[in-house]
Amino acid sequence: MYVRRLVTAGIVAAMRSERVVAEVRRVFGDLGELTERMSRAGLESFSGSGEGEPTDPVTEAARLERERVVDDGVQGLAKVAEGREAELDDAELLGLEAIVLLEGRPAILIQQGDFLPPPPDWARLSKARVGIREVIARCGRVDVTGHLDFDWVGTASLIAPTVVMTNRHVAREFCARADDDWVFRPGMTARIDFRAELGGYAPMEFEITGVIGVHEDRDLALLRVEGASSDGRALPDPLPVAAREPDDLYGRDVYVVGYPAWDGRRGEPDALRRIFMDVYNVKRLQPGRAVTYSAKFSALEHDCSTLGGNSGSPVVDLETHEVIGLHFGGRYGVGNYAVPLWMLIADPLLAKGEVNFR
Repeated sequence: MYVRRLVTAGIVAAMRSERVVAEVRRVFGDLGELTERMSRAGLESFSGSGEGEPTDPVTEAARLERERVVDDGVQGLAKVAEGREAELDDAELLGLEAIVLLEGRPAILIQQGDFLPPPPDWARLSKARVGIREVIARCGRVDVTGHLDFDWVGTASLIAPTVVMTNRHVAREFCARADDDWVFRPGMTARIDFRAELGGYAPMEFEITGVIGVHEDRDLALLRVEGASSDGRALPDPLPVAAREPDDLYGRDVYVVGYPAWDGRRGEPDALRRIFMDVYNVKRLQPGRAVTYSAKFSALEHDCSTLGGNSGSPVVDLETHEVIGLHFGGRYGVGNYAVPLWMLIADPLLAKGEVNFR
């Protein structure tokens, strides 16, 4: 039995090593250049490393942990660049995973409606800053009152006048079916906060007033929101939604905007929780690429770094800033999935919600 456990552990470790190395090679281009640059710059090259962070002891401990893990990752990068991946140890593998998340697929802090400087591999985000800011302003956190377990339940985005889109599984946290309609659960209310950023800025809340519909087959729901906030601000114009599949979709740059939240059920390594302990529950820009179409999930697969609170985040084409998908789930090291919205242009629910297809 002991020998069998050792063999099984060895197989699992080998599979993890192959997966991590394949991910590093897929995400990054010239590993030699990346290794050299990171050896010089270290943690300072990463987005969100220091800027905007509080200076309390817990955050300082997290920064030191990130620094240690990144140093191990740089050693691992050097081995992979030289074709010596068979020599990688556990610490270097974890470091490589962290580098993918910090540099290759970062979760960039958003403050005052704008994102902090991206890492070098995503410098092109800065050239698209104007369009990305428009998307940021139309994405918010779904906050609830009266829920026994949660203060907020996911992300939503404005995709029609006074209409936001989120996941079915998000809406079900505060809504329930009543005959042919959906209504709020007794004693519960909901609102969308288009801010909820790190730094304690005043919220920008609009009341969610009703349920337009919850999709029967797709993880999608449309909710009605008040046209003006509690302090008198009007909703902006809605985001454009792609009416057809983008050209050369797979490998195309995309991004999501949402609120990464830690969920121990998803299988992320606990060490990564220590690295990113300061990123949860606040607004983030998370770039990546469209990967493929998953027949298993009838979904667009993408590789943006998402966590549980990203449920309901829009997947946006970086070139056009059109919403092409609705993120609904994923698992660390496996994949992230989104409803491909251009396939629903004739869907009765989206027609009822007057979704802003372009």
